[in-house]
Amino acid sequence: MTAEPDSDPRQIRKHSVRIAGHATSVSVEDAFWTALKAIARRRGRSLNQLIAEIDQARPGNLSSAIRVYVLENNRET
Repeated sequence: MTAEPDSDPRQIRKHSVRIAGHATSVSVEDAFWTALKAIARRRGRSLNQLIAEIDQARPGNLSSAIRVYVLENNRET
């Protein structure tokens, strides 16, 4: 799912994902979702695989863990 060209990157959207065979949803801003997809592509993983990795390592809320993951990843690049 790609953000619309005219969409606000601050817009929070709910996204359905599968983690360990279970459907769940996360609510994150379009900017974080777009960045997360780019990270998954660069690492040769599916978006669901990357989210499952984040989920296994997270101490709290999955949506927050995704945001922190994207921020930390962008510091590395």
